[in-house]
Order: sequence, then structure tokens, then C-alpha cells
Amino acid sequence: MLDTLIAQLLGDQDRTLALEEIVIPSPATAVGGDGAGETTGSGSDARSAALAVAINASQTPPFMTDQRVVVVRDVGLITAAEVGPLLEYLDDPLDTTELVLVAGGGALNKKIETAIKSNGEVLAPQATEASDVLARATKDAGLRLTPAAGKAVLDHAGSEAGMVKRIVTTLATIDSDGSPIDVDEVIPYLTDAGSVPVWDLTNAIEKGDTKSALATLNRLLNATSAKQARAMHPLQALAVLVSHYRRLLRLDDPEIRSPEAAAKALGGKTNPNSARFRLKQAQRLGPEGLQRAFEYLANADLDLKGRRAIPEDVVMETLVARLCALENRR
Repeated sequence: MLDTLIAQLLGDQDRTLALEEIVIPSPATAVGGDGAGETTGSGSDARSAALAVAINASQTPPFMTDQRVVVVRDVGLITAAEVGPLLEYLDDPLDTTELVLVAGGGALNKKIETAIKSNGEVLAPQATEASDVLARATKDAGLRLTPAAGKAVLDHAGSEAGMVKRIVTTLATIDSDGSPIDVDEVIPYLTDAGSVPVWDLTNAIEKGDTKSALATLNRLLNATSAKQARAMHPLQALAVLVSHYRRLLRLDDPEIRSPEAAAKALGGKTNPNSARFRLKQAQRLGPEGLQRAFEYLANADLDLKGRRAIPEDVVMETLVARLCALENRR
């Protein structure tokens, strides 16, 4: 939907001159912190800087085009303390700028939402789940996919619903005589994979499924989506794993024997059902396995920061393979 909106706003204008895209950065994550989303002092500065760039772009008259289209992603990350300059602009926007604020990163600040409704239009996505997009896109295109073909498309696209629509558009060129398109006809049209949720990585590691874990890691480090305009940096992926194993470490206690006790130890909104799986993994690894896991994580952290001249992707692949091997110990 966003791609379509941008295309409509740009029309036949030169995209390189008329379009400006800014991503509000997520809070800085400290490897070894208490979670993958730990905010440091530089996080606010980075968000304020990105917001300043967006506002400056919005206030700049178009050059050699009729108008400018400024797209700002993940505006849900903007805090109440940082929202002031944006509200000032929304109160008196430049009429030659089409400012598109894309939700994401958290709940949208109410003041921003009110300002948008007063001076613009709120557009809700027609479908956010890839499966919903596939059903609608194939219907609109007059295509029929076999269950296996549909599964192949969804598995390939991951959480990137926009990729599903692009695949269906390509498949529409296949002369199928109205008969269902099977998986063998679909596979040649599946190119770069879409993004996947970060928990797919920890789930694959927990199962000791090295092949799946490495494939998921590759997609996290290389794929993008509407919600994630940039691929994950290796240090971000490492932070996710550090956070996961820190949670397991909390459960390495003989007094914690039930899912309810595990949920209490993990804190937050963790429910006993989710805590049960973490507890089983912690018990399976034991103190020795957890110690080894943190040794692997620490070594990967040092290598990513330049201790040895090893490519970042190789460092992460080695780490994930070693963590999977820990799960496969007998």
C-alpha cells in the first residue's frame, strides 16, 4: 500500500529529485544489556537528528519538480519529548510538500495523530498479514494457486506483505489457461527472500535446526520489509541473541520448576505458556551449556568489533551454528 501511495504522489516526477525517505532510528541497543531494546543516551540524539532531517526536507521547496514527497518511517519511535518540532511543522505545512508519516516502532504519539487528522488524512492498510495480501492479490489478478504454491510464496516472503504482491504481479504473466498454478511453476519466480520475525531465529536455535537457523539469520541480515526499511545489522542480531540467553540465565535456578514460576522470574508480560518453552531450554542447557553459550556470544561480540579479520556474516553464522550444536548435545 505504501509503495502504491508513493507512486501516486510522485506521478511522473523524477524520483531522485522529488522523493526523500527518512527512517527514525530505533533506540540504541547495548550488547550485554538487559534486553535487545535498551536505550542509551545517544538514542534520543539520533532520533532528534533524523526528525530534524525530515522536517528540513519537508520545509524545502521542490527543485525541478512540482512537489516533494517526504516519507518518514517508524514515527511511533518519536517520544513526547521529541515531538515538538514535528507538531510545529504540521501546524503550518508547506503546500508543495507531501509528507507521509508511516506508523511503526511503537504506539503513535496522540499529539501526532491529532495533528495528522487536522491537517491531513489517515490511511489504514487494507491487510497487514502476508496471507491476507496473498488472498486479495490473487483474487484481484484472477489467479489460482495450489496450496503448495501458496505456501511456497508465503514461506519465501516471510513477514514482508509487499513482496507477496510483487510475486503475484509477476505470476500473473504466466499463461495458466485458468488452471491453478503449482509450486513448480512458482519457484523460478521467487528471488530474494523477505524479512522474518527475530523470534524465528531463536526458535530455530532452540530446536537445534542449524539449516533453518542459518537461513533465518541470512534473511534478517539481508532482507527488508515495510516495517523494517533497513536490514538488521549483525550487532543487532547479536543483541537479540544476548537478550534471549540472558532470559534463559534467569531461569537457571533449581527453585524455578513451573511455568508460572518461570513467567514470574522473566517478568514483564511473559505468560506461563511462553515461559514453559524458555524453562525447558534453560533446563536442557544447564549451567555448563549456558556458560558455553555466553562464551560464544562474547567471542562473537569481540570479532564483530574487529578483534580478528573475519567477515561479519561469517562471525554470525559460526555463532548460530555453535548455539544450535549446544541444543543438540546429548
